[in-house]
Amino acid sequence: MVSAKMSRGAWLLLLIPVLAQAQHAQNPTLRDQVVAAERAELDALKSGNTAGFANLIADEAVFVDAAGPAPKKEVVEHVAEFRLLDYTMSDVQFVSLSPSSGLIVYRAAETGTSHGKNFSANVLVSAIWARQNGKWVCLFSQETAAK
Repeated sequence: MVSAKMSRGAWLLLLIPVLAQAQHAQNPTLRDQVVAAERAELDALKSGNTAGFANLIADEAVFVDAAGPAPKKEVVEHVAEFRLLDYTMSDVQFVSLSPSSGLIVYRAAETGTSHGKNFSANVLVSAIWARQNGKWVCLFSQETAAK
């Protein structure tokens, strides 16, 4: 009888992480939501969905790269001739800024085409995301070439 109780107890111990993961899937953390929003933005670039990409950017957003800062309109115009073929995100770090906003920082390896030319890049990315009017939008993004 003792071994049966231990066996049931062992099963319960094995189920706890599964149940916790199921609960986590139903209630994603702020970090999970921001990472998902960033991935949605990158996936829009991968699928060539410029309108979907633009919908994920706040009207007042500023993006920064080696060419300098650019407002949403300029960024969206630029990505019309930009397509990601593949990307990976690694070393993801997150800082909560408020209950509905956060900063994500990560390393990305990207391949794609830009203005008709193939490219491959390793970049460091930082982005600030906020939930506005019930949806996630990017307020700021910066890409820096990684060494």
